[in-house]
Amino acid sequence: MDLPDLPGRPDLPGRPGLPGLPDLPDLADLVIQDADVVDGTGAPSYRADVAVKGGRIVAIVQEAAAAGCQRPRGMRELDAEGLVLSPGFIDMHAHSDLALLRDPDHGAKAAQGVTLEVIGQDGLSYAPVDDRTLAQVRQAITGWNGPGDDVDFDWRSVGEYLDRLDRGIAVNAAYLIPQGTVRALAVGWEDRPATPEELDRMRRLVAEGMEQGAVGLSSGLTYPPGGYADTAELVELCRVVASYGGYYCPHHRSYGAGALTAYAEMVEIARRADCPLHLAHATLNFPGNEGRAPELLALLDDALASGVDVTFDTYPYTAGCTTLAALLPGWAHAGGPEALSARLADAETAERIRHALEVTGSDGCHGVPVDWDTVEVSGVTDPALAGYVGRTIRASAQRDGEEPWATARRLLLDDGLGTTVLLHVGHEENVRTLMRHRAHTGGSDGILQGARPHPRAYGTFPHYLGHYVREWGVLSLEECVAHLTGRPAARLRLPDRGLVREGYRADLVLFDPATVAAGATWDRPRTPPVGIPYVLIDGRFVIEDGRRTDVPAGRAVRRVPVSR
Repeated sequence: MDLPDLPGRPDLPGRPGLPGLPDLPDLADLVIQDADVVDGTGAPSYRADVAVKGGRIVAIVQEAAAAGCQRPRGMRELDAEGLVLSPGFIDMHAHSDLALLRDPDHGAKAAQGVTLEVIGQDGLSYAPVDDRTLAQVRQAITGWNGPGDDVDFDWRSVGEYLDRLDRGIAVNAAYLIPQGTVRALAVGWEDRPATPEELDRMRRLVAEGMEQGAVGLSSGLTYPPGGYADTAELVELCRVVASYGGYYCPHHRSYGAGALTAYAEMVEIARRADCPLHLAHATLNFPGNEGRAPELLALLDDALASGVDVTFDTYPYTAGCTTLAALLPGWAHAGGPEALSARLADAETAERIRHALEVTGSDGCHGVPVDWDTVEVSGVTDPALAGYVGRTIRASAQRDGEEPWATARRLLLDDGLGTTVLLHVGHEENVRTLMRHRAHTGGSDGILQGARPHPRAYGTFPHYLGHYVREWGVLSLEECVAHLTGRPAARLRLPDRGLVREGYRADLVLFDPATVAAGATWDRPRTPPVGIPYVLIDGRFVIEDGRRTDVPAGRAVRRVPVSR
């Protein structure tokens, strides 16, 4: 299996290790000996010694011991017998925007072998902002990242946020400009078309963010205010992104009823803007979409055949995760979080919201009438509400002797819109079918908040390797590693990451293919994985002998400039 042909991908420097004796460094910082190298291209594995110096791979000597040739020597030599050496995993959809700043350990990702996360997802994050917009965004996505009371928001622009990351974080991070935040800054939270002047300002904000190092633009088109944008507005912003060599990463308008139409809109935006497209957490959920993954893949194959540059990511679980407030109709959010709370407090308006949720199917619930048996509370902001965690909305309503909407409405108001929920609406057949596709990459969509977060936050990458590779054989090991490393690096246009290759940065993972597995479960979602004893970023150990070190090896990974 080869890496996908991604238009505009920069030429990749370096070369794979060759049999025999390359030019060896006098003394490497580290030599990983007798590893089974799975290099991220999808090619068959090979046995080799890999030498690291100055944060980069400086030599790869295949079958060094068997050939009897000179082996690279290092200040440290690590016996990797029985372990696979692969590039570090790239989480194409992460919600660690504040976690990276508040948690120097960040073991949720480091322990999985993740060496790079792509943040700024779903159209809502913390740059670019002004004081008003920052306060609104913080409240709107409290359920994703917490209120942020423990973070010093000493930035306003994309560049300033990336500079903040450069002070030292657990793993590397690339940033997508959040289209919803841009719209909040230029237009506000009103449900209306942008004026020409407002559209010009959004274009400038996107251009500034790209110039400051963002890798693309994200949208959350079931989340306000980004979802208030029409197709033409999104095309205009994507044209700016494309001119800088970035890509568009939408959470589109529906993953339920009308999902295929929503996917088709994103393909049309990419076509009209001539912008690379990466579909965020590309699932087909809810009852009406069971078994329909082949229809989505046919749509994507047609797009690829016609020259549209498309990739996508998925997480290897059937349940989704979002905030309880996100299920509400878009019109209820108009004006921002305070306006939404006021509507919920008004009995007549709250009844309209209930009708949209339970009868017609709100856009926030993907056009499907909500089934409260599938909505499980995973986290609350107010500790006094902890008794709701781990229960579905219907189960809590039955306990309290009321209708489910009464329970949901009370939670929304009492928790300041900060309640996080799991949505048990997915289909295993769709999950497996999508992950086999040539344009697929891995992303956790990991929300780290709440007492019982989705286990994907702590388990996505070892779950791919243990469950779907070793136990079920859905992918070969080499294929799966390519999905988690080389393919996403190509999408991000990273010239020196994502492969085990001489000259590349030593972002590396050593794992045991016989034991690697997610430890995280629904009941114990923060349990660390097993079978991943070593993780390196720029040649520095962030996981050593299965334990987190105190090394803050991560930095911001900025867009690679292209000729305009």
